[in-house]
Amino acid sequence: MNTVDTLRFAFRSLTAHRLRTFLSASGIAIGIAAVILLTSIGEGIQRFVLSEFTQFGTNILNVTPGKITTHGGSLGAIGSARLLTIEDSLALKHSRYAQYINASVMGNAEIRALGRSRRVTVYGQSPDFAQVFNMKVAVGQFLPADDPRNPRAYVVLGSKVRTELFGNRNPLGAILQVGNSRFRVIGVMESKGQVLGFDLDDTVFIPTTRALEVFNREGVMEINIAYPPEAPLHAVIEDIHRILIARHGREDFTITPQQQMLSTLTTVLDVLKFAVAALGGISLLVGAVGMVTLMHIAVAERVAEIGLLTALGATRNRIRILFLMESTVLSTLGGLGGLAMGTGIAWLLKLWVSGLPVNTPWDYVLGALGLSVLIGLAAGVIPAMQAARLDPVDALRAE
Repeated sequence: MNTVDTLRFAFRSLTAHRLRTFLSASGIAIGIAAVILLTSIGEGIQRFVLSEFTQFGTNILNVTPGKITTHGGSLGAIGSARLLTIEDSLALKHSRYAQYINASVMGNAEIRALGRSRRVTVYGQSPDFAQVFNMKVAVGQFLPADDPRNPRAYVVLGSKVRTELFGNRNPLGAILQVGNSRFRVIGVMESKGQVLGFDLDDTVFIPTTRALEVFNREGVMEINIAYPPEAPLHAVIEDIHRILIARHGREDFTITPQQQMLSTLTTVLDVLKFAVAALGGISLLVGAVGMVTLMHIAVAERVAEIGLLTALGATRNRIRILFLMESTVLSTLGGLGGLAMGTGIAWLLKLWVSGLPVNTPWDYVLGALGLSVLIGLAAGVIPAMQAARLDPVDALRAE
């Protein structure tokens, strides 16, 4: 009996009990489909979050007040963090690596124009904000390069604010009241939609110094530095660190590279994707248990057949190969069925549910298919050994 005959025999054994074969293969197929579907959703969410996070660029450093790491003893009263100021952002412009600098502050305030009012997020930004975060203006212009210590009272609207307050009217030149201050509209931003939970269209942008006055703050929330993509990150950090230490006298600030946050986020999302794949693997494990049960039943039902094969000259090794081949073919068929089912459902979800990010990771797909084959081999080992150990005389007598 050659390999082709062995494979043909395995197929005939499976087709002889179609319902049992179908139910056992379905257990593997459902497990594979669950792994593919869950990892497709996990991969889609990962790509969606990373694309949202990186659309503003990755060559950005964020400087925030206060040191997030602790060392040494208590400093008492002198341990209070020094605020970051407009002057700090101006000093950072002298860094050899700084392309654009943005001092940022944000808050919530009521805005009013043309007898209409609404409460929105108000961002205080520097003129370089649009270049730092790859933002574009649809109408008019962004905040001009005034003296950051005393900028003119200009405001740029988000697209949703423009629609809600001005409708189809041209808002350029109109007066918008933010809190108790009045600003002249000079531009409207392109629509960005929801980004990581923040609606950038339902907002307005005013100069940082003016925002400090509106929110009665003394210091900015953070300073963003955009540097050339080819610049070495450690050198950029060291240069920023040197300038701020010279101004503050000590390290009472935190420098966070966008790349570091991206790396942390990627790690978290990879763990999440692995976790959902493991949940799908539970279904696969259930299917494997069902296959082991099936193969044990097959041996018990085919004792006489095994005895006949042995009497006709089949060796114990050939008997083992027959049952291993049968379980492997069964699991492979189940795996291919699960592959078609999982990718098909993932494709339909992507087609019908536009807001659901779905992307099939083929490394997980091939891994799941390989795992189904291994399950078939593992499920057939003990039954195959049990079949090979049967005495041919006793096996024939069992008929």
